[in-house]
Amino acid sequence: MRAHLDAIRPELNAFVYIREQALEEARTAPEGPLRGVPITVKDSFDVAGLPTRCGSRLRSETPAAADASAVAALRAAGAIVIGKTNTPELLTSYETDNFLTGRTNNPWDLDRTPGGSSGGEAAAIASGCSAGGLGSDGGGSIRIPAHFCGIAGLKPTPGRIPTTGHYPSLGYPGGLVGVVGPMARTVEDLRLLFDVLAAYDPEDPFSLPARGLTTETPRVGVWEQFGSIPLDPEIRDAVRRAAHFLGADEFKPFGMDRTPNVWAFLFNRWPSSIVRKTIEGEEAHWTLTESLGPADPPTGEEVILMLAQRDRMRASLLRQMRDTPVIVMPVASIPAFRHRERRWTVEGKEIGLFQAMMPSVIANVFGLPAVTVPMGFTASGLPIGVQLLGHPFEDEVLLDVAARLTACKPSPPSSRT
Repeated sequence: MRAHLDAIRPELNAFVYIREQALEEARTAPEGPLRGVPITVKDSFDVAGLPTRCGSRLRSETPAAADASAVAALRAAGAIVIGKTNTPELLTSYETDNFLTGRTNNPWDLDRTPGGSSGGEAAAIASGCSAGGLGSDGGGSIRIPAHFCGIAGLKPTPGRIPTTGHYPSLGYPGGLVGVVGPMARTVEDLRLLFDVLAAYDPEDPFSLPARGLTTETPRVGVWEQFGSIPLDPEIRDAVRRAAHFLGADEFKPFGMDRTPNVWAFLFNRWPSSIVRKTIEGEEAHWTLTESLGPADPPTGEEVILMLAQRDRMRASLLRQMRDTPVIVMPVASIPAFRHRERRWTVEGKEIGLFQAMMPSVIANVFGLPAVTVPMGFTASGLPIGVQLLGHPFEDEVLLDVAARLTACKPSPPSSRT
């Protein structure tokens, strides 16, 4: 453990580690499936004795009195918490940077972002600082950093993994799109973490005492791109390779065009007035301010109509997925981008950040499980992942298919930055 902590790469600025506490935990770790395994935790989870800052000077420096439910579960299984990982301010950006600890860099290219908001977690795991850990996902915040950094990440069905002790709260309304999930270098490790974390928690209003549903040899479909949004050719090739390997049939759902608009309302428009009040009179970091919605709150009628629209679209998608429990699709339209980059030309079309990340928000809007599986690298050495989308509460089915897909992954390049 001591040698492991000494090998941490400071140029990534991915996390703050707690050396002596970790060494003491390693001496006294309980028996369990994760005994002695070093893990990291996104700084949006309470860890007893440490403040939960979420990358913001606006958050209290008072240490948390107790572990978040998911952190407690990992420790009970013998895992050693070696530190907390960096986030954008209040988890609101696809880049990881803030006034407290600064910018996190991608371990494959220090000039590029590891993504957000679980970017510090992805960078720490990808670079070998930890074997795996905890992230949260409200709009691709686990899956996009996993795609950018070449690791695996699961956004589970809401209710499968307790969210108690996460900031901001993932009760209502945040839990309509946000969940807690594991991240690891391999799908095998991801499954081990999920098995430890999946549990019922009466303090979490979304939590259900549900066992995972199973489907024998599920039929797989491929949703190659979202609408007319262009896709990087190397990512398209990875999606096609994954689809071919899994024997996927073409899947083109209809009626989903407004899914990103619903997500933007639930994730941004609805809470924006509360966020603005929180930062009023304070200096907020650009990772927070660039994504702020309007100051006026939506009306009750607007909220009801948007939730009703979401439910109709969800029912329609699940009807179309009835005979296709697993869908192969992109995580995002692009690989890891350079810090502060916001426009790209893809297949001859110019797209922005919101468009590039659209494939990831589908799972958040409709409460479906989704997992990023590493699928190789671009010609320039950047990681590529593909996304598997599944039926609600069939997380185990999704992870089984993900495990099969790892056999399709080519070898990594010979060196990294």
